[in-house]
Amino acid sequence: MARLHPLPPETTPELQPHFDFFLGTLGFTPNSVLTMQRKPKLAQALAVMNAAVMDPEGEVDLGFRRLVGHVVSQASGCLYCQAHTLLGAQNFGVSEAKLADIWTYASSLHYTERERLALDFALAAASQPNAVTDSQFAELQRHWSDGEIVELLGVVAMFAFLNRWNDTMATPLEAVPSALASAVLGAQGWRPGKHGGEEGA
Repeated sequence: MARLHPLPPETTPELQPHFDFFLGTLGFTPNSVLTMQRKPKLAQALAVMNAAVMDPEGEVDLGFRRLVGHVVSQASGCLYCQAHTLLGAQNFGVSEAKLADIWTYASSLHYTERERLALDFALAAASQPNAVTDSQFAELQRHWSDGEIVELLGVVAMFAFLNRWNDTMATPLEAVPSALASAVLGAQGWRPGKHGGEEGA
């Protein structure tokens, strides 16, 4: 059950351009942002940060950036963000096989060594306390440019914020990402948990 209910998008008309960003990437305005609009500057700042972290002109593939967000969200236990990142990855061309293997990427034939190193890095950076070592970072630099590493860590840092926000608010999960996560990862144990329902979507 949501601890604060999402507000209708028309509650804050000046945020419409920021809501439109999410319409382009997810197909809907997330309940997390609709809840956050109680403080319009916060919702605006998140939208600007999200647009920068997920910049289409970046070096790291847009779908892969969503997979990085998924691994971070799995580490923190945020089921809401796990579902959203699967949908985002699918919307940016990640194959169903890769989506299905995201929890077992370390042994999956669908992931390259380069991708595994990046996902291992994301997992270590999302850990509490931070588990990134000098040797891990040096190995990452052998496969990813400094600019790409900055992009990867930008995704990790943004999802650290979103995971805390959505898990604390028990943000209700919208129907589309919930259905996708259930179909792709349900057999592996994914459930919407406290995010079940579609209030405010």
